[in-house]
Amino acid sequence: MNFLKNINVPINTETVDRVQLEKISGKNIYETICILENICQKINNQIKKDLDSKLEEFNFLNKNNLEEIFENKEQIELSKLYEKLPKSTSISIQYLLNGKIKV
Repeated sequence: MNFLKNINVPINTETVDRVQLEKISGKNIYETICILENICQKINNQIKKDLDSKLEEFNFLNKNNLEEIFENKEQIELSKLYEKLPKSTSISIQYLLNGKIKV
């Protein structure tokens, strides 16, 4: 989640002027959406990779004995943290608005 540290992304949905997005990207809105979609997929993959690596620490379950499933407080807190993250679409739009995407 290092890629989220230097960017202020709103957690709630905000309306963004499409003309502003077109001016920043220098492309029409359809090309801009395609660019944002590619960035969004990369962000999703990075978030999933980070979460998977952190969840590996909690992989103590014996696959042969499913009765030993228990709730881990740290794992619940980690899940809550990732649930509170802004959507990857919001992150990619904020990257474009902040000039962090080279188009």
